[in-house]
Amino acid sequence: MFQKKKRSLLGLCLVSALSLSIAVPSVAEPNSADLPDIGTVAGSTLSINKELQYGDAYMRILRATQPIINDPVLNQYIDDLGHRLVSHADNVKTPFQFILIHNPVLNAFAFFGGHVALHSGLFLHTQTESELASVMAHEISHITQRHLARRMEEEARNTPATIAAMAGSLLLAIASPQAGIAALNATMAGHIQGQLNYSRSNEQEADRFGMRTLENAGFNVMAMPRFFSRLAAEYRYSSKPPQMLLTHPLPQSRITDTRQRAQQYKAHHPKPSLSFYLARSRVVARYSDLKPASALDWLSRHKAQAPAAMKEAFDYGQALVYLDSDKLSQAKATLFPLWKKSPDNPFYLDAMSDLYLALKQASKAQAMLNHARKNNPDSAVILINYANVLYDEGKFKAAIHVLQRYTHAHPDDVNGWDLLSKANNRLGNEQEELAARAEILALKAQWTKAIQYYTQASQLAKLGSLEQARYDARIDQLLVQRDRFTALQKN
Repeated sequence: MFQKKKRSLLGLCLVSALSLSIAVPSVAEPNSADLPDIGTVAGSTLSINKELQYGDAYMRILRATQPIINDPVLNQYIDDLGHRLVSHADNVKTPFQFILIHNPVLNAFAFFGGHVALHSGLFLHTQTESELASVMAHEISHITQRHLARRMEEEARNTPATIAAMAGSLLLAIASPQAGIAALNATMAGHIQGQLNYSRSNEQEADRFGMRTLENAGFNVMAMPRFFSRLAAEYRYSSKPPQMLLTHPLPQSRITDTRQRAQQYKAHHPKPSLSFYLARSRVVARYSDLKPASALDWLSRHKAQAPAAMKEAFDYGQALVYLDSDKLSQAKATLFPLWKKSPDNPFYLDAMSDLYLALKQASKAQAMLNHARKNNPDSAVILINYANVLYDEGKFKAAIHVLQRYTHAHPDDVNGWDLLSKANNRLGNEQEELAARAEILALKAQWTKAIQYYTQASQLAKLGSLEQARYDARIDQLLVQRDRFTALQKN
């Protein structure tokens, strides 16, 4: 559901400016004591609790300024993959959240509070799930080793005056990312060599811990140097390399080191992942900015080179292109056999739901999703699609019942709140519509409007009712969150 909406692509924010640079490491045994537990330092500069506050604030800024992909299917895929890696990582101190940004430029970055952001362009450059996992494992390691906090601590030891300016630039970026980047760059202009040396150490460490995470999670560790080598060759003579190679340069020494380290691990050759191929095809069909004819050509060419068991993923991508181009008969002819073969696959369920709605056959979509719910009652993909189908059928009360459960389980997903707002609007329930819209505003740090909407909802509610009490309690919570957010800017 929720087919692609065209959005403008904005520049990268603070974290890309803080992303850590090149590595010139030495080779050591993969599981030896050369992987020290140094990710727990930096507490004197920035506590874990403060990192979580910064991460939450910055995530809200990203939602307001970046074209984040709110796609339940892709979100579930990267979340499952990310947490599989986190479960095998070292020194995990925070919860993790993985987000996908609609941007064809190759990049990934990590920031405070366990947040890892991936550009959709990564799916166009990685060829296997292990390669994608290698990028994610590297970024996860930047977080578990607390590289941003340690970088600030290093600055504090070397030049105490700089840390205050650096922190001020970081906080400025919460309110104005572009201004924050400019201030940060100016702050660090006199400390280039020191920053470069420390960044080399961080990149080395992220590679090493990332490779161990890959190994423990059952991925092919050789995927990291293979991906690095291919990128270096592709952009060797480029006058404008992608952002990822600006923030994570790939000198030959780094490629050589990761290759030598990978060779010391026991070889893993996991089977190709159909979910990865399906996610990749979905990105090509809906988030690559390719025109339909070009997307179909890409899918056709890559299907010819794919393993036999993975070819259906490219058929799925073609079905999405047909569906989004209103070529419904072609979409059905391509998609229906895939779904019949794997009726519980979330990629196929989501696409079939869209197809049935496009064909004005919402009752078939409801029956399909009802059956799927029995096998997987907590699936976010199934629940949000089921609510969408109920809404399309005009069953607004039933849709609201499902969405109340969904938003409780997934409070950070704007899809649920948006659909809940629309369903309440159709029933004329203005106060609940306002409350749902307020939650979307709060997710984007638009505190004043969010509080205003909840205040209006409280005024519309019956005096002394449970609804009014709920709205007033939420206003109090938002006031606390707003004050905390403002304090980060003024600290």
